[in-house]
Amino acid sequence: MLLNKGLFALLAFGLGVATAAQDLEGIYALVRRRVPNHAHAFSFSLAEGEPDAFTISDAKAGIHIQCTTVSACARGIYIYLTEHGGVDIWWTGSRLHGLPARLPKVGKPVKGQAIVPYRVKGIEILAHNVPILRNALKRTVKSPLSTPAASRGAIALTFDYTSAFWDFEQWELELDWLALRGVNLPLAWVGYEHILIEAFRDVGLSDMDISDFLSGPAFQAWNRFGNIQGSWGGALPSEWVADQFALQKRLITRMVELGMTPVLPSFTGFVPRALATRYPNASIVTGSQWSGFPDALTKDSFLEPSDPLFATIQKAFITKQRAAYGPVSHVYTLDQYNENDPFSGDPAYLRNVTAGTFASLRAADPDAVWLMQGWLFFSSASFWTDERIEAYLGGVPGNDSMIVLDLYSEAQPQWNRTASYYGKQWVWCELHGYGGNVGLEGNLGELTHGPLTALSSPGSSMKGIGLTMEGQEGNEIVYDILLDQAWSSTPLDIGTYVTGWVSRRYPVKPLPKAALDAWDVLSTTVYNNHDSGTQATIKGIYELAPALTGLTNRTGHHPTGVPYDTDTSVLPALKLLLKAKTQHPAIAAIPEFAYDVVDVARQLLSNRFITLYTTLVDTYQSPNSTAQAVSTAGKPLVALLTDLDALLYTNEHFLLSSWIADARKWAHNDGANARAYSAYLEYNARNQVTLWGPDGEINDYASKAWAGLVGTYYKVRWAAFVDYLVETKRTGQAYNATAVKQTMLDIGQRWDNGTWGTNQGEHWGVRGNIWEVVGKVL
Repeated sequence: MLLNKGLFALLAFGLGVATAAQDLEGIYALVRRRVPNHAHAFSFSLAEGEPDAFTISDAKAGIHIQCTTVSACARGIYIYLTEHGGVDIWWTGSRLHGLPARLPKVGKPVKGQAIVPYRVKGIEILAHNVPILRNALKRTVKSPLSTPAASRGAIALTFDYTSAFWDFEQWELELDWLALRGVNLPLAWVGYEHILIEAFRDVGLSDMDISDFLSGPAFQAWNRFGNIQGSWGGALPSEWVADQFALQKRLITRMVELGMTPVLPSFTGFVPRALATRYPNASIVTGSQWSGFPDALTKDSFLEPSDPLFATIQKAFITKQRAAYGPVSHVYTLDQYNENDPFSGDPAYLRNVTAGTFASLRAADPDAVWLMQGWLFFSSASFWTDERIEAYLGGVPGNDSMIVLDLYSEAQPQWNRTASYYGKQWVWCELHGYGGNVGLEGNLGELTHGPLTALSSPGSSMKGIGLTMEGQEGNEIVYDILLDQAWSSTPLDIGTYVTGWVSRRYPVKPLPKAALDAWDVLSTTVYNNHDSGTQATIKGIYELAPALTGLTNRTGHHPTGVPYDTDTSVLPALKLLLKAKTQHPAIAAIPEFAYDVVDVARQLLSNRFITLYTTLVDTYQSPNSTAQAVSTAGKPLVALLTDLDALLYTNEHFLLSSWIADARKWAHNDGANARAYSAYLEYNARNQVTLWGPDGEINDYASKAWAGLVGTYYKVRWAAFVDYLVETKRTGQAYNATAVKQTMLDIGQRWDNGTWGTNQGEHWGVRGNIWEVVGKVL
């Protein structure tokens, strides 16, 4: 059935404004950015037809793409560039400019269509697997006029593990990557604090009241979630709030130009403690302690949605947001119980919570759609019984009024135990990467079959496919294949897919057979992981605080167990990649090839560290070993970290200094204040990837395999650990785990307060020759 093209954008998405979504100038601008030498050769037109469909055909002047939505036009040009032009765009950079001088013809027109209306990208979903106290929310002040309702959590998605300090240029690559892969529903919550501050001022809160509850730049997601409040290391500077708001204006504009509907933030109910003083009759509840943080930084205050003040703040927030960005979207991200259980488990109470929340959204925007993550139903499964989930979701009238992200579909799906979220729209999501950790792992078979199984299941209300990883740090193939599956009604053939993916990633002719063989090995071993205990990025144990026990063979969201045999997977893959360089030396100049060589070599060293660590522990625990034997066992372990640091320094994408430089660049003014601001930003950047809290509350959660971090932090900790083992063996003292933990905390706190580039071994930029260093690794 043909649809009016203007109406279609609203019907297909139910999300945004049709007129804005149907302007093709953003797609022409994308082509000018990414393939400037051929910009004149591409033309686009909108037509009535099936939802999210495109047709690619030859034209006199070059290539024409007809589409029914702007997003489908972006996907159409991507299909031409990749399948006919042999080029692609990666997290490491766009290579689309490598399109052949003479554009290949398509011959018979190529058609394509999305199998789901929503293709979601929530950058770095927050889903901590950390010890937390799951106390129910405690009611502290209750209005006699209020009916039972719940306290509020915060937003569903977090930008902090990868993009916390990105500028517009970095975001521009990301948004083009998303648009070309057909994503049409990206999270857009940069600059959230600016609108929130204005809304709080409207209800009489002072700037000091508000400042006391805002968190630092590297931790804002968890402040928005209601897990933490306040900031360690200093209050959030007003410059940061203003700069992020200015950045958000540019991002929203670009998203709309690219045919995307931004998912906007909303008021969540998380409020400064001072609100209870200013409104003593307001219905406010106090949340539980989160992840061992001190009371001053957690036990967040929530304004219940049944209280009239909730709707007042919600309307102020959404009204101000619309005035700032325009009427670009009706979809709002809003999460209430992220690792906090509700005040009551009574189904009627839970139904009232969502009913009041949704009513506040619709009062501010009559077309509002509530997007939430389903993580709580997994992380607090003992609380969220089927009856409670049905009641909670049932408080939102109509199934099209809500979209639920099934956050961890590839490993822990919740759609199947909730009768497809009791009819609410939901999205099959891949989480995979926690904390922005760096480690090879994937299950390509599940990513190509799982979404189709869910989509075709009886009574399915699945409406989308999406990426919800916490960090964007490697394993690009597992995210690419899922977004491509969103445009195929049959499972993608993995072997064929990998061959095409590698051919575009290493665009040399002829493509060395060894390169294909390397990825054949990886795709059938590392990326064919069916071990239920390790369905997430594999974390290197050298990134963890040293201890005698508890480091190896971890399972769950931060697994350290290696579910494959290194000698028949990673090792031969690395050798084959180097053989490919011998077969075709020009491949060495391709940035993605160099990245992959470093990444696979990194994984090899990470896995070998486990063997060295086990030898050290066995030696220490042997009753017959000597201090010298322990020292001898410890030296290779520390030496491996030296080699790993040198390896990572050879590639720009594995540098701690880049993370720190990205943070410090936001202090763009001169003078003493700018120096203090730079130090504040660097502390935030350092603390997140190490202690994650003032006293290591979530220690090493966001650890990274980065040059500089390995050499000046992980290596220092392990050297101190070896020295301690040697000393206790020499003196006969018993091992003291508490003392070791305190030593590691002391090292972390000193390191977090450092200034990069002022100490020995702290380098900016790349160092060394990748091929020499990798040769040494082998």
